[in-house]
Amino acid sequence: MKKLSLLLVGFLLIFTLAACTAEEEAVGENGEEIPKIGVTVYKFDDNFMSFVRRAIEKHGEGKADLILNDSQNDQAKQNEQVEMMISKGVKSLAINLVDPQAAATIISKAKEADLPIVFFNKEPSSEDMSSYEKCWYVGTTSAEAGIIQGELVTDTWKANPDWDRNGDGKLQYVMLKGEPGHPDAEARTKYVIETIIEKGIEVEELELQTGMWDSAKGKELMDAWLAKHGDKIEYIISNNDAMALGAINSLKAEGYFKDDKFMPVVGVDAIPDALTQIEEGVLVGSVLNDARNQGKGALDLALNAANGKDILEGTEWKLDDKKAVRVPYVAITIDNIQEAKDCYAQ
Repeated sequence: MKKLSLLLVGFLLIFTLAACTAEEEAVGENGEEIPKIGVTVYKFDDNFMSFVRRAIEKHGEGKADLILNDSQNDQAKQNEQVEMMISKGVKSLAINLVDPQAAATIISKAKEADLPIVFFNKEPSSEDMSSYEKCWYVGTTSAEAGIIQGELVTDTWKANPDWDRNGDGKLQYVMLKGEPGHPDAEARTKYVIETIIEKGIEVEELELQTGMWDSAKGKELMDAWLAKHGDKIEYIISNNDAMALGAINSLKAEGYFKDDKFMPVVGVDAIPDALTQIEEGVLVGSVLNDARNQGKGALDLALNAANGKDILEGTEWKLDDKKAVRVPYVAITIDNIQEAKDCYAQ
């Protein structure tokens, strides 16, 4: 009996070692060992972030052994996922924060393990970024999307004087805001209106509420606003395309976009579903938030860090004074829609 127990223990040890060895020995296309990189996304079913995740996966093929995690919009869960990935021996981390305020917690975990970390899409504070030398960011300049969207609203409003339904010279608008406290939501909300005013257009805010980046919530809010304000609404400004598409669904149910009944709507991200609506003459335009290059940039930096190389080696990226790679926004209308389509081409 004692011999049998020893044999069983021996077999278990062999299988455990074999499993560990198999887990550690991920290899690339040429048979070389590739590094393990831990990735979290704040939630997989976010329209835009799903494209960023796919870009990371695509550009990581044959180069990195990716451990991908859906944090399900739960910062506590994300913290646990980071601990799990560290325990699995990742060589670097690529983190799309649930809550930007939690960056310090994630950084402390990476710092303790002496692991490089690349944040993407949600930017930590300057203080957090400067607290650890092995810390970088890939994303956008938040204000830029609001400024470009404001220019888009201004140009289309001036080109279509009949959109001023009551002829008072003011633009009466409703605003679908993203997650409160999110740097992009706050900047887009602020700068889009500031830009419109700077361009000489007087505005009146009828409603501003959060749709939490979500299409269903965007529709729910638009249903309520149409019931309350009806055709007093002259423009719908949305912090992202998902909420804009929800608003469009609400408008369509009320007979808009047929028989010359039109309501201008603009979004941000230029996701494929939004591009379809632009082509159909429904969505006025969007602002391309380049998911492909955000994902590629995050993977490039995390891969270099994992391999112990200079963070920018072999890439086209540049770092600003905040240790950040900035991927530019682009206004998208029917006139340059192919530019956005190219970002989703395989």
